[in-house]
Amino acid sequence: MIKKMDQNFWLNTKDTTYIFCITSFGHLEHIYYGPDLTRGNLEQNIEETIKALQHKNSVVLGASVNYSKENPTYCLDHMCLEWSGTGRGDYRNSPLELKMPDGSFVHDFIYQSAQIVEGTVPMLELPGAYAQEGECTSLIVEMEDVSNQVYLKLIYSVFEETNVITRRAILTNGNKQQLVIRRALSMSLDLPNRDFLMHTFDGSWIREAHHHQTPITPGTQSISSTTGGSSNRHNPGILVAEKNTTENSGWAYGFNLIYSGNHYAGVELTTDDLVRVQMGINSHCFEWELKNEESFETPEVVLTFSDKGLNGVSQQFHSFIQEHIVRGDWKKKIRPVKVNNWEAFFFDFNQSKLLKLAKRAKDVGVELFVLDDGWFGARNNDHAGLGDYQVNRKKLPSGMKGLADKINQMGLLFGLWFEPEMVNEDSDLYRAHPEYAVKVPGKEPTLGRNQMVLDLCQKEVQDYIIQQVSSVLDESNITYVKWDMNRHMSEIFSKAVENQGEFYHRYILGLYRVLREIFYQRPHILLESCSSGGNRFDLGMLCFSPQIWASDNTDPIERLKIQGGLSYLYPLSTMGAHVSNSPHQQTLRETTLATRFNVAAFGCLGYELDLKNLTKVELKEVKGQIDFYKTYRQTLQFGKFSRIEQGKDNKLQWQVTERAGEQAITGFFQTISNAAESFDYLKVEGLDVNSQYHIFSKPQSIYIKRFGGLIKHLLPIELKPDGFILRTANKVYCLQEGIEQYEASGKLLEGGVLLNNQYMGTGYDEKLRLFGDFGSNLYVTKKI
Repeated sequence: MIKKMDQNFWLNTKDTTYIFCITSFGHLEHIYYGPDLTRGNLEQNIEETIKALQHKNSVVLGASVNYSKENPTYCLDHMCLEWSGTGRGDYRNSPLELKMPDGSFVHDFIYQSAQIVEGTVPMLELPGAYAQEGECTSLIVEMEDVSNQVYLKLIYSVFEETNVITRRAILTNGNKQQLVIRRALSMSLDLPNRDFLMHTFDGSWIREAHHHQTPITPGTQSISSTTGGSSNRHNPGILVAEKNTTENSGWAYGFNLIYSGNHYAGVELTTDDLVRVQMGINSHCFEWELKNEESFETPEVVLTFSDKGLNGVSQQFHSFIQEHIVRGDWKKKIRPVKVNNWEAFFFDFNQSKLLKLAKRAKDVGVELFVLDDGWFGARNNDHAGLGDYQVNRKKLPSGMKGLADKINQMGLLFGLWFEPEMVNEDSDLYRAHPEYAVKVPGKEPTLGRNQMVLDLCQKEVQDYIIQQVSSVLDESNITYVKWDMNRHMSEIFSKAVENQGEFYHRYILGLYRVLREIFYQRPHILLESCSSGGNRFDLGMLCFSPQIWASDNTDPIERLKIQGGLSYLYPLSTMGAHVSNSPHQQTLRETTLATRFNVAAFGCLGYELDLKNLTKVELKEVKGQIDFYKTYRQTLQFGKFSRIEQGKDNKLQWQVTERAGEQAITGFFQTISNAAESFDYLKVEGLDVNSQYHIFSKPQSIYIKRFGGLIKHLLPIELKPDGFILRTANKVYCLQEGIEQYEASGKLLEGGVLLNNQYMGTGYDEKLRLFGDFGSNLYVTKKI
């Protein structure tokens, strides 16, 4: 809901209020963003409310530049603003850097008018949040730099039920002289400092989205990408929260960008103890020219606030993404359990191998078979073939349709991997069209993973990708696509771009056109985006792909950090998560089959291993895992997710609660175990405190080999721990561990149920939790 009262704008969601006003000089002054103020009838006494909340400045401050002789205390540098200019006394970072038609860099946008409309305001070329009728109201504020006839629209959209406000800007040149944009951010917001920390989600390949907290000190802390994509180095989303904020209490703000290219987010602390938060396209190598009557739109920024801590912000982000970002046939639709052949075979496969893996996968309950890299052209390694999407008949003699039909006849869905944005020098495409690749004339191109980037600034290249991918998809019954991008961009240059400062953004616009043309016309296909794992995990891609491959790292202990970090910004239904072989190919760490599943269950479950190498009892366990996942899949993918504070450095707890509150699934994870581990509590939060619940652990196996040399002390005869008899026994027999069940009230569960003790070196019982290093279990809580 949006109201204009006098010179004040009130933007209200279900639980929050956002207020700004028009100053006497026509600037937009930020007044408040926090808990809902409408319930206390504060909006009935507007003048006193604004007076109480407004940042005060009653005398002239030293070293200040006054905006006007009319009011010597009016200094932009000491005000909380919604938007800021350059050259008029505000020395903080401006969201715009413009070379104006008059040749100066000075700009000063003054309020002209405002309009409140139902629904969202359509984007020109970029993806954005969408809404059904009655779900959103938008405010369009029109401003002008009068001396230059340059116009600025600030667009606010209020999504009331999900407690989200989005912001973006449109710049239009009304002058006959050219306007040059050197920086155009989507949002600038000033807040009084509340001892804030900046939360970022950073990393690299196979180490994505690790959560970091940084004190906000004088100056600017920022994260950004210059790789051409949103990058695994810094996810575009950030949080700004009070220092003592916990998962469930304290003021926290969330910001995320609906964009898949180079991004920037900065938090600036001034000497006045004001915090300026900014977000948008990175100005790295960016320059955009606007001729008369041309416009430039910025990507949309998603803002949310909660006084219920970091979980509060996360849950609001999750609801917003599920309701207003993910779209099409797969919105809120349960995702199939898949098997992907990559870690099983890499490039070394044939049709027979694939069909055998598919048959084994079907036997344990898998629903979707995905053929990964290596099915096309001369793609027998990563040196050749990218760009040539003709089926390799030596590997697949019956063609793609023949393979897909055979997979479908087994009762499985069929999916396929592509990397359409890339090309190898050793490819028919590059030999025929070397000009399709991104490279600077006269310079030797740089390679990443032996490949080059196709120039999506060129419409001919976009059309080629659309035609090639579409023809493969339409030939066979393909219901899933994994869309990969395995390198960063380097020497940026396009013959299709007159001003090379436009390259990065025009590439992303080209990518969005390609995705629209292919997948909006084929809504039955589940698209999973990937970029060397989580190198392009952002809201822009989620407008096309309902889920994203979170990381090439399938080690579950690393995934606790990766999926845990992503959970601050994105719901579990967007995260591809697989069970793989142990020791893991990325870390050489050994983990139990149970823990591999227990982590992957908090996402869109898949398996990425050669099932023929599993023993009889391991296959039985996998089948049990998939049965369990299917039983609780709706809750695990679309329930209300929380991170539960444990208070122990080697413990981690996740919880997903069914939306009606009838049941919850809790994951209890241990990293490195201590000798004689002390007691543990299982906390289950957010249930009806007056209802009774049944809690039970998921059955899981412990294999005899886990006991090592101890086994000879437990048997009446002496056997070698690695001898033939015990090796054979491990293939067909296992024990149970951690069998627990309780009844408790919702109130009791908030404090925690005391779990059975862990293994302490003195004996075995099926109720004992034999976690050791990297152990875990899942617990189901059901209302009685």
